[in-house]
Amino acid sequence: MFAEFGIPTVDTDLIARQVVEPGQPALDEIRAEFGAAVIAADGSLDRQALRNIVFADEDKRHKLEAILHPRIGAETIIQSNAAIGPYQLIVVPLLVGSPLAKYVDRILVVDCSEEEQMRRLVARDADSEEQARRIIASQVSREERLAIADDVIVNDGDLTDTRRQVERLHASYLELAEQRDGYP
Repeated sequence: MFAEFGIPTVDTDLIARQVVEPGQPALDEIRAEFGAAVIAADGSLDRQALRNIVFADEDKRHKLEAILHPRIGAETIIQSNAAIGPYQLIVVPLLVGSPLAKYVDRILVVDCSEEEQMRRLVARDADSEEQARRIIASQVSREERLAIADDVIVNDGDLTDTRRQVERLHASYLELAEQRDGYP
């Protein structure tokens, strides 16, 4: 919704997909670390197979993070430095504890109830509710995310409500950017 206002958005989830495309060094390292079972027939990463491994074994999840996080961080900084606008959003689903936190001026948390988070996760990424619980358990808590927030969008309602919150924050961010940088 911020992009609809022309705000540059650097999305670390998209970057995470880019760094594991066929031919990228990270994919080769993942294959070496986790085996051919995490590579699909077309040579791409089998995300579900890898998800099944790393969310069942914390050590393996840390090994995957060691492969991916430095690459994602470096590309995020490159894209951020190239972004032009009164402000920009760097979308980092797991910002708490991330080195990227030191590069931001404000932290916006998009929040929803734990029940809604579980429902969305099962619908989008998890094979089962049990796997969804393991994924959520591997992340920082909702309380920790909210504790670092400068701003919060409550995303339990409909899109109209979410859009209103985005519009309000966009206006606020434009004011802050003008005060900081003198943007018109």
